[in-house]
Amino acid sequence: MKNRLIEDRVARLLHESNSQVQVTLESHFPGGRMAGGKYNMGRHLITLYIEEIKAQCMQLYGSHDLLEAYVDIVLAHEIGHAEDGDLDRLASLMDTSDSELERRRIALRIEENAWAYARALLPETSGPMLNEIVRESLQAYHEAIDELELELQPIGA
Repeated sequence: MKNRLIEDRVARLLHESNSQVQVTLESHFPGGRMAGGKYNMGRHLITLYIEEIKAQCMQLYGSHDLLEAYVDIVLAHEIGHAEDGDLDRLASLMDTSDSELERRRIALRIEENAWAYARALLPETSGPMLNEIVRESLQAYHEAIDELELELQPIGA
């Protein structure tokens, strides 16, 4: 998928969402994770990482046939972060919490908020694909919470 097609999809979703967030495209995420997108709250900027998005799509679906829809889903999720009126408060709570379990629960809430926005923004036709991606995305958050809850259980409970 050429960057021009991605730029067109970005323009369309920004228009549909009425979001004023800025979006930039980069080829690779600068880190060890395979992040398709990142929202920078301080700069009110979304960065989409094209090669990571392609790799994620290939990993999930075995081809790039659904790449355009996948780009829409990743972007809608990041716009969800940008438009989350509760994000500042949740980020502050996460920064000041002394409880790892509470931080993990807040991180999950932040992701759930962004996915709820994405669901509202995208057409119903993306539902089955979106459901699969949301489930995959949130799985690690749920597992981290479950793991920590098990560790914190009193012995013999």
